[in-house]
Amino acid sequence: MIVTRPRALRRPPGRAPRRVTAVFAAVAALAVALPAPALAATEPAPTPSPTSSAAPGTTVFTLSPVSNGIVRPGDALTVWLSLQNGTQAELPATEITLSLGRTPLASRTALRDWLGGDLAEADVAPIATKPLDAVAPGTDEEGALTLAADDPALAGLAPGVYPLAASYASDAGPVTSTSVVIVPDDSRTPVTVGIVVPITADPREEGLLTSDELAELTAPDGALTSQLSAVTGTDAILAVDPAIPAAIRVLGSSAPQPALEWLSQLEALPNSRFALQSGLERPLTPTSFTYAMSADDFTAASPSPEPTPTPAPTPSATPVPADALPSTEELLEIGPADRPAMYWPADGTADAGVVGTLGGLGSDDTASLTVIPSATTRAGAAGATVAAHGLVGDAGVLVYDSDVSQSLLEGSERDETWLRGAPLTAATAYLAFATAESSGPLLVTVGRGDDRSRLGIGTAITAAATAPGVEPRTLATLASADPVSLELTDVDASPERAAAASALVGDEGELGRFATILDQPSLLTGRERTSMLQVLGVGWVGDPDWPTVLADHREATRTTLDSVGLLPTTPTNLFGSRAPLQFWVRNDLPYPVNLVLYTSPDNLRLDVQGETSVIATPQSNTRVDVPVQARVGRGEVTLTLQLRSPAFVAIGEPETVEINVWADWEGVGITALAVVIGGLVVVGVVRTVLRMRRRRRPVGAATPRDGAAEAPAAEASAAEADEEPADAASTPSAEHEGEDK
Repeated sequence: MIVTRPRALRRPPGRAPRRVTAVFAAVAALAVALPAPALAATEPAPTPSPTSSAAPGTTVFTLSPVSNGIVRPGDALTVWLSLQNGTQAELPATEITLSLGRTPLASRTALRDWLGGDLAEADVAPIATKPLDAVAPGTDEEGALTLAADDPALAGLAPGVYPLAASYASDAGPVTSTSVVIVPDDSRTPVTVGIVVPITADPREEGLLTSDELAELTAPDGALTSQLSAVTGTDAILAVDPAIPAAIRVLGSSAPQPALEWLSQLEALPNSRFALQSGLERPLTPTSFTYAMSADDFTAASPSPEPTPTPAPTPSATPVPADALPSTEELLEIGPADRPAMYWPADGTADAGVVGTLGGLGSDDTASLTVIPSATTRAGAAGATVAAHGLVGDAGVLVYDSDVSQSLLEGSERDETWLRGAPLTAATAYLAFATAESSGPLLVTVGRGDDRSRLGIGTAITAAATAPGVEPRTLATLASADPVSLELTDVDASPERAAAASALVGDEGELGRFATILDQPSLLTGRERTSMLQVLGVGWVGDPDWPTVLADHREATRTTLDSVGLLPTTPTNLFGSRAPLQFWVRNDLPYPVNLVLYTSPDNLRLDVQGETSVIATPQSNTRVDVPVQARVGRGEVTLTLQLRSPAFVAIGEPETVEINVWADWEGVGITALAVVIGGLVVVGVVRTVLRMRRRRRPVGAATPRDGAAEAPAAEASAAEADEEPADAASTPSAEHEGEDK
């Protein structure tokens, strides 16, 4: 930081004396001149930045008035002068000249041109100079310059917005930074103003913040903590992303304690608020968070977790039934003073058709309101101030001032005091014109920036709330004001965004049909909807990474749709008339799925069970047995296999399998085997009978081979022979027995 002692400048001929004090006097004047808000009073004294925030290869020179450029009679004028060096070469020491115009700017259009660098818009004259040391590569140099309250340059300035400029000479020519001085008219009746502050997280791809992300965002130095701290004690209107409280509530008792405390603080704030919604022509809202909840995290004693000094539940707590988990509406609540039917599309995307459609989404009790920038109205585009409450046809709108809001956004994103004052001074100047021209309440926003500090957001809110001639009010006050009739310009809505929304809705419909394989389809459809809302979120508008994010999301959806199917099949031989055919179902989902396998042959050689119910286990392959019966005949049969959900939705691609049927070979084989076995049995019996007969004949008995001459004798003694078997049977035994003896 450049520190110099007060010194008198040499008076140019014919010019009244000017006095320039050093930074010490600037800080003293700042303490006196600043209005009451604590955020402005507690800003730390700036210190030189070790590295420059200027883009590589560039230099940035900034004139930044203190106190947002407001100088009332009797106040000093203090400005910060800074030079950022993003090049690889040292910038030499230089002398900066501060100049002020004595004629106020005539309109906000003239103000816009002047702040945009149109030096021909106003005449200014030098009022002071300030030396600035050399700036090393990649660093900054800044210093304060103060014009005392009794300096003639400030004397006699009537209420108005006056041009202010700082310049220095460089090798490439004069370098100038423009700003303004606002002399307020405190006799004017204050104008009601609403200040919208979004409570959001950075754009993301997944539907809900994780426990670790919540713990980081709600830590003392977290982004959500900074946003909540900045709005505490103000009259800001909160635009809350309902996915944030939902992400905390779905975790139940397992939510990080800082997140539970943050949610409790949000609910305790008295600020009016509304839930941020997609703002598409057909708005999308979350359908279910069942996929993100566990019954173990919700006890019967405390179904809605509240932050407590000790993280209950106790080990003996009883989980609530799955059907008793918090409803979607309960999870999305954003606190008291919530106004429904509010829509805030991305800047410059809501044409008359979108506004008209959103305007019809209200109820008998609450009219729908769409938040749009004044730059998209014909009056605002022409440079006029537009009142907050308006009608586009029959559709209600809330119009925020584009110039003021853009300046507040820029101011909230800058952490350096010597840089922040420039956009906040511009916002105050635009508000000065707006309050003088407005026919009703005004609306401004601090924008939807990322990673902003508490100080950055807080000073932007304070700049709008304490600007001369304004009086902060609630959302209800703005909505109840008399509307003015408005026309919209031809808004060039992004065709890519509309095409993406259409494609995602189509993918969601396909996934919804696929999800009929689950007992709870919302386990898939709820996750898909919340992720869609994030991908279509306003935070991605203009982000060069968005096409990749969109493509990744659609690819993830395709992966889910391909997560269940039949494994590839191979040709099979069927040798029996009856046998089950085995197939395998792949399930990559973490949930069991209900399926029906439909099987159909291409000819009549095979009877197949047409429908086979399957419950495929999670993240595994499940075998399916399909009973079949072969008819007479043999040949090839092609089976067509198709998985379907119980709702008859085709799941996966159909598969075909070739079956070689050999059913008649079984009959022939069995018959041949029976004949062989039967023949062997007959031969065995015959041989056994013949053997027994031979054993029954007496020793020396004639056999049929002894000739036919003995036949008559055999026939004559037939009767006797019939009576001999018993004796004959015993005689040889007796004889053998005698021989043995």
